Amino acid sequence: MRRSPAYGLLLFLLACSPAISKGQHSFSGLGALQVLLDSAKRGEVVTIPPGVYTGNLLISKTLILRGIGTPTIRGDGRGSCITIVADSCVLDGFIIENSGRMLVNEDAGILVKSSHNSILNNVLRDVLFGIYLYSADFNMIAHNRVVGRHELQVGERGSGIHIWNSRYNSLVKNRILQARDGIYIQNANHTLIIGNEVSDLRYGLHYMYADSNQFLYNKFYDNVAGAAIMYSTGILMRHNAFIHNRGFASYGILFQDCHGMLADSNAISDNVTGLFFEASTDNIFRHNIIARNDVALQMFQNSVNNTFTENNFIDNLSPVTIVGKRTGSQWNRDGVGNYWSNYDGYDLDGDGIGDVPMKIQNVFNYLEGSYPSVRLYLYSPSSQALAFAAKAFPIVSINQELDSHPLIKPVPLRSLEFNASDMVAAGISGPTPNGAWWGVPIGGLCVGGFLFTWLSKRGPRWFK
Repeated sequence: MRRSPAYGLLLFLLACSPAISKGQHSFSGLGALQVLLDSAKRGEVVTIPPGVYTGNLLISKTLILRGIGTPTIRGDGRGSCITIVADSCVLDGFIIENSGRMLVNEDAGILVKSSHNSILNNVLRDVLFGIYLYSADFNMIAHNRVVGRHELQVGERGSGIHIWNSRYNSLVKNRILQARDGIYIQNANHTLIIGNEVSDLRYGLHYMYADSNQFLYNKFYDNVAGAAIMYSTGILMRHNAFIHNRGFASYGILFQDCHGMLADSNAISDNVTGLFFEASTDNIFRHNIIARNDVALQMFQNSVNNTFTENNFIDNLSPVTIVGKRTGSQWNRDGVGNYWSNYDGYDLDGDGIGDVPMKIQNVFNYLEGSYPSVRLYLYSPSSQALAFAAKAFPIVSINQELDSHPLIKPVPLRSLEFNASDMVAAGISGPTPNGAWWGVPIGGLCVGGFLFTWLSKRGPRWFK
């Protein structure tokens, strides 16, 4: 039986109500904070007043810790500032700083080794890893700000949010910057990532062997790569923005050995390479905007049976470069192709579909796939002459990448409101197998339209 969103809201409010605690314990500032936590009864609400509290904390029993006036937990510079090993804890409203510096020890601002916890409204700074989930399931990480150690080289930093060997976790509306990777997910399935903003680091989102994950309404900008999705299957990505990710070997999104994925209604703009594919098959891309990238798509020939339909390819310097002869991609579905701003065909019958197929790659683009350095001559007279000659006298065989049903007009940008239909499509319209509720925090977010607003300020002219 399908549960209504109102039912989920009721579950969430009951789960988060202070009534679940056996009592409340306000910290008076006397004695060590760790001693207070050890003496509190299981399920108590412990309120911490403003101040700076020095030393690492271990939370080994179910407690609700609430900071009043944003108190500071300052670690001793070794290990993790706060380690949570008990289930069903809440950590809400703290500044957390000064973790250790050992990557191999997972030194973090908050290290979670338990399940059903809520990490809310915290600021983490001067930490190696921000929030680290280690074999931890069904946790909610929401409304936190994580700032990495920008003075370190990128490879010496930890990730803003790092998830390892964990399932059914939710990351909602966190802000991450100056870490190594913004959100790193390894061997972690069924993760929901929604409404986060990630910038000024290496990979905004990094998947490794992480299946059946969903990310929606996130913003990844000013990174080396917006996202690197590797060795994963069954990924759903909708309404995300990958903007101005530039640097050496930069991508909006990199797909390495990914299969059975759906990318719908995303904006990929102003990147060196918009979408990069290697050994990735059976994926569907629809209703996306791929615009003003140096190269819209770069594909290895081992990426086969990917389908592109109703996407807008606008003002990219190169539409497609292929490493190899061809990819076997499907450039239309059910008689509907994509919009290409450089399409020079016609529509005599007025059905909105071009009467002449769009040949996606010319001779120069073909050479560029094998010899990327020729991109320096992209708009030189020689490159334009080569493309014109190949079109007029097609004696050079390159590939058969054709959109046989190109669209004459751009596809309208779909609604950015996160509504009930999106919840159903994302599989979050009811309780998880363990009774936790993902839909409620999402329903409580006022995220509809933030992507459009942000793109209107930072994006190219067609979003204005």
